[in-house]
Amino acid sequence: MDAGYERQVGQRLRTIREARKMTQEQLAAKLQVNGCDITRSALAKMEVGQRHIYLDELKLLVSLLHVDYADVL
Repeated sequence: MDAGYERQVGQRLRTIREARKMTQEQLAAKLQVNGCDITRSALAKMEVGQRHIYLDELKLLVSLLHVDYADVL
C-alpha cells in the first residue's frame, strides 16, 4: 500500500473526528463498544499513516462518524 495514501486517509479521518468534537479516546471507545477491538494508540497510528486500516474498521468508522466512504477515501 502507498504510505502517502495511507497518511492522506488517516488525516481525513482525523479531520472528520475533530470536526465531530471527538477525542481519539472517545472514538476508540465507540469502536470497542461496537465490536472493533482497537486502542487509542492504534487509532492514533491510523491517523498518521503508521497502521493499516482494515475494511471492517473502515466500515465501522464511516458508520460512527456519519460520513460517506468518499469523504474518507
